[in-house]
Amino acid sequence: MAKQNKAYKFRLYPTDEQALIIRKTFGCVRFVYNKMLAERKETYDLLKDDKDALKKVKNPTPAKYKKEYEWLKEVDSLALANAQLNLDKAYKAFFKGNAKFPKFKSKRHRQSYTTNVVNGNIQLLDSHIKLPKLKMVKIKQHRKIPSEYKIKSCTLSMTSSGKYYISILTEYEKEIESKEIEKVVGLDFAMDGLFVDSEGERANYPKFYRQMLDKLAMEQRKLSRKKKGSFNWNKQRIQVAKIGEKVANQRKNFLHHKSKELVTNYDAVVIEDLDMKGMSQALKFGKSVADNGWGMFTSFLHYKLKEQGKRLVKIDKWFPSTKTCSKCGAVKEIKLSERTYQCACGLNLDRDYNSALNIKKEGIRLLESA
Repeated sequence: MAKQNKAYKFRLYPTDEQALIIRKTFGCVRFVYNKMLAERKETYDLLKDDKDALKKVKNPTPAKYKKEYEWLKEVDSLALANAQLNLDKAYKAFFKGNAKFPKFKSKRHRQSYTTNVVNGNIQLLDSHIKLPKLKMVKIKQHRKIPSEYKIKSCTLSMTSSGKYYISILTEYEKEIESKEIEKVVGLDFAMDGLFVDSEGERANYPKFYRQMLDKLAMEQRKLSRKKKGSFNWNKQRIQVAKIGEKVANQRKNFLHHKSKELVTNYDAVVIEDLDMKGMSQALKFGKSVADNGWGMFTSFLHYKLKEQGKRLVKIDKWFPSTKTCSKCGAVKEIKLSERTYQCACGLNLDRDYNSALNIKKEGIRLLESA
């Protein structure tokens, strides 16, 4: 039996006193992270040319700062320990060449902290959850966590509008049998509507962000007219934040349903391994790419397919799916403005549908050669 992980996210309703402790923990975690990073950065700048000496340096820990900053003892020590682990992870990614040098955290970043299960310090009850330093916090548990699932850690976060959430990471044992691949579908990313599949169906993503642009602009104008830091400014800031959160929730809900539909109907889903960051920076494409949430969608597809022993196949981003005729295999140049693929063999097809068919064929080829 293989061990699997699954996270469950729920809304928290802390009392004013509990909310104060949560926010204080956010600040302490950020403070400790930045303190450790500042020391590491200073050491790195001094010894970056001597890798052997750099490896021997003893890195700072949260315990080092508790003597000087007594108020760090008031919050969950495991949250501070996880800040160190996160920094270690960021450093390793940097030295491996997979990421840039770690950056300092600011209040504008996502407010969150993670704590771990130790000696029953975290317990989930009917309508409350027991957490370190907070005791019993009210929780809206909209779905049950199976009794055989073991809680490993919890991440508390706060949205820009002041709502609190908890993500509970669980571990369970399950033997996942690989499904025999019979039904395969190819998805061609579409700037307008998320994707077109190899059956000719469109996802028809509703463009939630663009629908809210006018309302968002109006609320932002109201915010700009108020004195920054005042009661009315903060009240209006929350209104602006709520619009962004609503769009994010609508997008996530749509992507969950669409990915579940595909996983239910197919044994393998084939997509292109696209550089979404590069596409979002391209001329006029930024809002369309960000609104679609393609990266989130593919993440949902990956874990949902994996849970059922099914496959997500990624083909090379340079594969000429758009330029290739899905009927005869001929390759020709096609302008972005051309929405129909026409070939000398007689094929006359929607360009996205043609691409999806090519993506499916390439995916099947990769599956057969694996």
